[in-house]
Amino acid sequence: MKMDLKNKLEQLKRERKIRSKSQWVKDTWKEVGKDEELSTKEKLEHLINLTREEKKPRQKMPAFEALPREPLQFFEIPYDLDAKYGNINLSLGLEVERDILIWLSNDQAFENLDLSTALFIDLETTGLSGGAGVVPFNIGMGYYRDDKFMVAQYFLGDLAEEEIMIKELGQFFSENNFQSVVTYNGKNFDLPILETRFILYRKPFLLGKLPHLDFLYPARMLWKHKYENCRLFHLAREEIGADRSEDIASAEIPMIYFRYLETGDFELVEPILYHNREDILSLLGIVIAGALIFSEDKEKFMADAMDFYGAGRVMEKRGAVEKSAYFFQRALKTGLPEEISLQAKKKVSYYFKKSENWGKAVSLWQEIASLENPSMQQLYSIRELAMYHEHKQKKYEEAKEITEEGLVLSLNFSPFYEKDFSHRLERLNKKIRRQKQREV
Repeated sequence: MKMDLKNKLEQLKRERKIRSKSQWVKDTWKEVGKDEELSTKEKLEHLINLTREEKKPRQKMPAFEALPREPLQFFEIPYDLDAKYGNINLSLGLEVERDILIWLSNDQAFENLDLSTALFIDLETTGLSGGAGVVPFNIGMGYYRDDKFMVAQYFLGDLAEEEIMIKELGQFFSENNFQSVVTYNGKNFDLPILETRFILYRKPFLLGKLPHLDFLYPARMLWKHKYENCRLFHLAREEIGADRSEDIASAEIPMIYFRYLETGDFELVEPILYHNREDILSLLGIVIAGALIFSEDKEKFMADAMDFYGAGRVMEKRGAVEKSAYFFQRALKTGLPEEISLQAKKKVSYYFKKSENWGKAVSLWQEIASLENPSMQQLYSIRELAMYHEHKQKKYEEAKEITEEGLVLSLNFSPFYEKDFSHRLERLNKKIRRQKQREV
């Protein structure tokens, strides 16, 4: 390929420069060589010193000056109660029944409380692992006031002002007279960190004495079987249709904040403040959504079968067997995926067994036991049928036949059930022999 004219000229210049330098070196060596008093090594060192190009001094960079920072800022944004976050009206938080708050929190202290006096709180911190060295630089809060839902934030622009922030926070908590706290993983993260800072500055931590609904735990019971994860932003997007994404990764927040401390560039932390406000609204939204699953008002929230199954799990965890069976049955009527349907039927059959409704219990066990693909639920149902015929009906031959079927299905599938059916079969054979001896 022929070289274009411009490139050719550039190459000729470089070659000329190389040749001229080479010729100058040759001429210099010739002059140095005339000095007979110098050794060859000394001549070479002299040549090197003469031909070495003098380095240009490095230009000094202008000194960096950080932008001025506000040491402590307070922001408060009001939201009308008829506004929606996703498909949830913010006003519905004021209608959440106290019984439902007790079920969700597993705390009888909510018996005389509702969300009108609750504080929703979420921190942004200088680290994610907790510990005494972690500083909460943004305190996000949500609460109902004057026919609005308020989202407020204390933002720490200078770490040296933390004591002032803690003092103002304490006054804020006291003046607003909050009666309960709502968080998302606040038991393990937000409240312990905040309490540590209050202790450090010898201030009373009023929130530590209040009833606490950490919604992470009921959220997992309600939706872990339904969604790939139960992260707050994910539930807000999937369960209530909030128009948000994971706008900023949690792991990046401390690094961005420290960069802000270096530069004073407030634009760096604006996404963090937005993320925090969204988390407060998301928390309110999914608490309302979770509460509405337990409500009979279908117009306010259309729960599906998976939601009802989650409500059943919550009630089961609280020891409310009858209520859990009610929600599991609602889930079955609405339509569940096969695997979860089997689990729901197993749980309902347990309720019927405890209430001695043997007809319904046996019907469910037979339905599950007749399935083609072996499963733990199937083996459970076969075992229950065997026990029913052995202990309730005293029909040992039928119990034996069912036990033998269970033993075959459990081989190389479940050591627990294989052992159980083996012992059961031995016992039944003894009972059958004794029964025949008495008949003779």
